[in-house]
Amino acid sequence: MKKNLTALFGGDFRQIGMIAALAAIALFFQFKTDGKVFQAQNLMNLVMGNTYVLVLAIGMVLVIIAGHIDLSVGSVAATVGIVVAVAMRDWALSPVLAIVLGIGVGLLIGIWQGFWVAKWGIPAFIVTLGGMLLFRGTNQLIGKSLTVPVPELFQTLGAGYLPDIAPDVIPFNLPTMILAVIAVLAIVWKEISGVKARQQFEAEPAPMWVPIVRMVVLGGAILIVAWIFATGRPGTSFPIPGVIVVILALIYSFIADRTVLGRSIYAIGGNKAAAELTGVKVIKTNFFVICNSAFLAAVAGMLFIGRSTASGPADGNAWELDAIAAVFIGGAAVSGGVGTIMGTMVGALVMAFLNNGLQLMGVGSDWTQIIKGLVLLIAVAVDVYSKRQGKRSIIGTFQNALSNQKAVRQSETKTPSK
Repeated sequence: MKKNLTALFGGDFRQIGMIAALAAIALFFQFKTDGKVFQAQNLMNLVMGNTYVLVLAIGMVLVIIAGHIDLSVGSVAATVGIVVAVAMRDWALSPVLAIVLGIGVGLLIGIWQGFWVAKWGIPAFIVTLGGMLLFRGTNQLIGKSLTVPVPELFQTLGAGYLPDIAPDVIPFNLPTMILAVIAVLAIVWKEISGVKARQQFEAEPAPMWVPIVRMVVLGGAILIVAWIFATGRPGTSFPIPGVIVVILALIYSFIADRTVLGRSIYAIGGNKAAAELTGVKVIKTNFFVICNSAFLAAVAGMLFIGRSTASGPADGNAWELDAIAAVFIGGAAVSGGVGTIMGTMVGALVMAFLNNGLQLMGVGSDWTQIIKGLVLLIAVAVDVYSKRQGKRSIIGTFQNALSNQKAVRQSETKTPSK
């Protein structure tokens, strides 16, 4: 029975710690606010109000896995935001071309910082600390410390919804439910593929009820949440910035888990010297993580000004702290080499639900900051304690389980049958 439960939760009970914490926080505030947390409009506001943190955290987790830190993402996002806003106001640039310009500026900044970190070997902490000051000043110089509005069409990027189809005929938002069904089908396909693989390579595969329970729980949760979004106030649905975050999370999860580049990032964070000896291209990999962080900061900056309808001198303040907190709460190791994109998304959502729930309860910003700080400290303390006890962190346990399973399968395929 214990083996089956372990298989149900993916290798070790500690792996579900953050997910259980997220569910507990959401349900606690749902009860304390008389059901306001899971109202459609509140969930939409929660998604749109935290997309920039989620996007920043995707880039930050790769930086931290590689053993670096990026303190400049907030200032980079602010600089890109003001450049895009000024370009649309003063140069009559269309929103599409403005997005291209913003991405280009983000990449140029990433190339600049990546050059000093990867080629010159200056610690990323120093380079991005300088970048934080440099690009904060650039934001204020370009915008003259004024607020610059963005056109309504650009606002769709940060505050738009999936379009409705036949609202007079169908009493819910069809595109939202279609995306939910696609996600459920993907989970079913993944579980079925996993069952076939385990039957082929494992002597005693887990019983069928294990993947069935996983499919029902995950699929049911996705459909319920999607239905809340799809049946909200007329004219609303799942937010467009939420779709962008989901797409980015899937892309970067694939890069981290299934590509040579992703494995190189983990190898450098785990042991840089050993990675160099095994042929890992350390300079190129470090350049990528720093440049990519600036690119995603540019995306986050444009999402934010679309949501706030303007770019201002205060944009980006302390954003890097929220992104770093999300990464560590999501299970990344302070020393590098450990972390996942999906774990970081859970960590960011923990912070988002904390903020949202405390606001709904009327808790002041002072106590909100205190509670967020304690959550971050406890999350890192648990990781450090686990390592002192000779155990892996939650995410590290998950990765170790996958590596062991893969090694066993490879050894079984190479062993000739008698």
